Amino acid sequence: MENYDVIVVGASASGLMCAIEAGKRGRRVLVLDHAEKSCKKILISGGGRCNFTNLHISAENYISNNPHFCKSALSRYSQWDFIAMIEAYNIAYHERDHGQLFCNESARDIRDMLETESRLAGVNIRLETTIEKIEKQPTGFLLETSPCGFKSKSPNTSTHNASNKPLNNQSGKTHNKIQCESLVIATGGLSIPKMGATPFGYKVADQFDIKVCQPVAGLVPFTLHDKDKAHFASLSGIAVDCRATTANMSFRENLLFTHRGLSGPVMLQLSSYWQPGESLHINLLPDIDLLEELNKLKQKNSRQQVKTVLGHFLPKRLVIALVEDALLEQSVANLSTRQCELVANAIQDWQIQPNSTEGYRTAEVTVGGVDTDALSSKTLESKAVNGLYFIGEVVDVTGWLGGYNFQWAWASGWCAGQYV
Repeated sequence: MENYDVIVVGASASGLMCAIEAGKRGRRVLVLDHAEKSCKKILISGGGRCNFTNLHISAENYISNNPHFCKSALSRYSQWDFIAMIEAYNIAYHERDHGQLFCNESARDIRDMLETESRLAGVNIRLETTIEKIEKQPTGFLLETSPCGFKSKSPNTSTHNASNKPLNNQSGKTHNKIQCESLVIATGGLSIPKMGATPFGYKVADQFDIKVCQPVAGLVPFTLHDKDKAHFASLSGIAVDCRATTANMSFRENLLFTHRGLSGPVMLQLSSYWQPGESLHINLLPDIDLLEELNKLKQKNSRQQVKTVLGHFLPKRLVIALVEDALLEQSVANLSTRQCELVANAIQDWQIQPNSTEGYRTAEVTVGGVDTDALSSKTLESKAVNGLYFIGEVVDVTGWLGGYNFQWAWASGWCAGQYV
């Protein structure tokens, strides 16, 4: 029987941050993960350079049934705190649009920093380990893990009664049993299953009768109905700046047409707010009033064809796909007032109803998760189950695209690490 003060399930951004902080407090910490390496999402994020935080963090950048829940953690461990951490490790970084911060070199720099901090804090990271059972006990929790092979990274394994030898079931070994006072679930959501995402965290919540807000794919491209998909197929690869709006949210970013549907930052952002059956309203020329421009040309008796005028602003293929041929071939001077409105609306209030999204396969995050009403916003501990904590993406707190989700991971992990 092994004994730890804290077991963190998930060698993730939030999980390692929590483990590091708990280890600094002198707690004996074990991190368990079924994957073969830690921080897998960090390694693939930002095109391999990890968009690790954002300069402009506020609660308004997050989606949750309780929009106030994230405020406590984000204020106590801010983006400036994490920036100070990476600067202490001399990790070079740069700012991109909208305050997004990326590593200059590689996301591995962030992973290596977290693993180094874990070693310094005496944290034992055990990979390739599957948790078979969790049982609540009067003084904490009892976990049973599979006796399959694992990799262990520990600076003091003898102190933690952990073995570096691979375990297997060939000799009929029983499951490993591990006790702890505090149990932290940092297993993330359902996004990108090929990276090892599972519903483990939701199952733990369900085991202890903790409500889970319905998870859905977020920050994910849209797919189109067959008719629209065929109509816009020729536009694949075109990217344009636009403002796109759902019933309750609006973003201005690039829109990218793909062979499946609509992508690009603006579509990823909207996908976290979109409801099935809802249409998107898209303004492809957000910096001008196209109707006013057309009316000015009309007053000047311009003989330019509509397609020529629009071609000054947008790719020709896009114009042809959105505006009726009969209108495109006319000169602006010959347009009626109603026809001017039709042209302007086709470009500045293009409405399209997605079929769906690409789902968890390509989603960057999961919207929904463990109900924040069941957790303390100060400690991230379950209100009903002493010693049980949920942090990071598994919680019903989802950030915008642009480093916000990593900041929630750092902040929620740091806060829980002060109390576990």
